Amino acid sequence: MASSEEQRLIRLLKNDPQRIEILKAVATLSLHDCWVVAGFVRNLVWDHLHNKKTDLNDVDVIYYCQSDTQSQLADNATRQLQALLPKVNWQVKNQALMHKKRQHNQYLSSIDAMTFWPEQETAIAVHLDESGCFSIIAPFGLSSLFEQRITFNPKGNEQVFWQRIEQKLWLTTWPQLVVEKAISANKNIQA
Repeated sequence: MASSEEQRLIRLLKNDPQRIEILKAVATLSLHDCWVVAGFVRNLVWDHLHNKKTDLNDVDVIYYCQSDTQSQLADNATRQLQALLPKVNWQVKNQALMHKKRQHNQYLSSIDAMTFWPEQETAIAVHLDESGCFSIIAPFGLSSLFEQRITFNPKGNEQVFWQRIEQKLWLTTWPQLVVEKAISANKNIQA
């Protein structure tokens, strides 16, 4: 059974025709451990909480396949998605390869890869299956997202965390956000 936060997120998704169209397009892919992630979910919630509507500048789709060492599945999926929704800027990435870029040990799944992302509120993924059922994964939960926080992931790179906040203009776009830096013993302090 979905938590109240998951139910709230699903309601927001269902009320966004563009996002439903995108999720339906991704549902046509035959990729293992495939999810729509990051700003697709995060920005929807922050927009709702700020009573605004920002544009989707890209749509991140992740999947996990160790045998796809040349990202051929990603290339094929991108072409398929572009044929369905050509105006969307698709970013399809195989999480089985991303550990090399970040100099980590091999990730075990898409969810495992997400646990290394710079901020916890970006590590949220959604999937809509062909029968219309939603699945949500959020290794750090959804509470901080709905509490309008940006929380540093201790497994991430702190410099990248601060660069992303600045370059993406999150605090300008959503001024009620509060930046938190996770410290040892899972305590949080405001930065």
